[in-house]
Amino acid sequence: MIDHARDLVSVREATERLLTAAAKLDNASVTEPSRLPGWSRGHVLAHLARNADALVNVLEGHPMYVSATARDADIERDAPRPLDVQLTDVRESAARFQETGAAPADWSRTVRLRNGVTDAAARVPFRRWVEVELHHVDLGIGYELEDLPKEFVEREIDFLAERFTGHPDVPPTRLTDGTRAWGTGREAGTPEITVTGPAPALLGWLAGRRDGAGLTVEGGTLPSLPAL
Repeated sequence: MIDHARDLVSVREATERLLTAAAKLDNASVTEPSRLPGWSRGHVLAHLARNADALVNVLEGHPMYVSATARDADIERDAPRPLDVQLTDVRESAARFQETGAAPADWSRTVRLRNGVTDAAARVPFRRWVEVELHHVDLGIGYELEDLPKEFVEREIDFLAERFTGHPDVPPTRLTDGTRAWGTGREAGTPEITVTGPAPALLGWLAGRRDGAGLTVEGGTLPSLPAL
C-alpha cells in the first residue's frame, strides 16, 4: 500500500539535499550544461520548480500544464535566472507542494497527469520524489545514482519495470540485482533475456540515465528501451 504521508517526508528530505548541494554552485555554473541533452543546470532547476506547481495543479483537480508548449516556454523563460532566484523558486514551490499534500483529501481518487496519463492521487508524492532525486543526479554536481536511498531505487525499478511491461518493442526480460528480480517487456511464459547488475545500474538504464555499461546480459543483447 502506498503511504503518501511517508512519501511526502521523503520528498522534503530529498529537496533539502538538493538545495544544500545546489547552494554551493555559483551563477556561472548554473548556466553550464547539465547531464540532460540541451538543458543547462538552470533548465533542470526551473523544471523542478514548475513541476512542483504542476503537481499542485494535479492534486487540486486542474490540468497539470496549460499545454506542452506553455510547459516548455516556462522552463526556457526561467532557466537563465541567477542561482539565488532559482533556489528560492525551488524552495517556495516545494513548500506549496507540501502544503497541498498536507491538506485533507481523498488519496484513493484518480488524478490526471500529462498526455492523458492517470494515477492514484496517493502516488503523486512518489512521482515528485522521482523528479527530485533523478534531477539531482542530472545536475552533475556530485550526487550519483549510487547515492540514492535504497528504498527509492527499488521502488523506482518497480515502477519502471511495470511501465515497460507489455510493451511490444521490449522483449520479455528478467532484471535482477542478485537479490531481487523484476520482469518487464512483452508478456511471455519465460524471459528471453536476463539483465543482471547493481540496483543503481539497473535504475540508470531503465531511467535513460546510463547506457547499460556494468550490466551483464544473457540470452541476447541489452534491449533498447522506449523513451519515458
